Amino acid sequence: MKVILFDGECSFCNRSVQFIIKRDKKKQFKFASLQSASGREIVEDYGIPESIDSVVLIENNRAFTKSSAVLRIALGLDHFWKIFSAFLLVPAPLRNIIYDFIAKNRHKLLKQNQCIIPSKEDLERFI
Repeated sequence: MKVILFDGECSFCNRSVQFIIKRDKKKQFKFASLQSASGREIVEDYGIPESIDSVVLIENNRAFTKSSAVLRIALGLDHFWKIFSAFLLVPAPLRNIIYDFIAKNRHKLLKQNQCIIPSKEDLERFI
């Protein structure tokens, strides 16, 4: 099982989850907000710092953060999104410069402060 942990209080992050759901036809990803009981439990189980300010992907019993998580998620999406995983060849410190810039400004990128309520079908993918 692949689990994506995200900031449940961030509109940009919630939109990203919706983006992933629409492009994950195999339904291989499950989701949990970092603020939820399930999310906090996973953070503790994997020794992820509670101060994490990143998307987290749990895959094959490993935790991936920042650009590594995003690019590994892209690898699991349908169609041409997989091509972005080629950036995994770029050293993480370089990739994370871009990731950190977006993460730092994510609250400004989408000023909308409401979350999309998942459909009944998609709700089953949240843990």
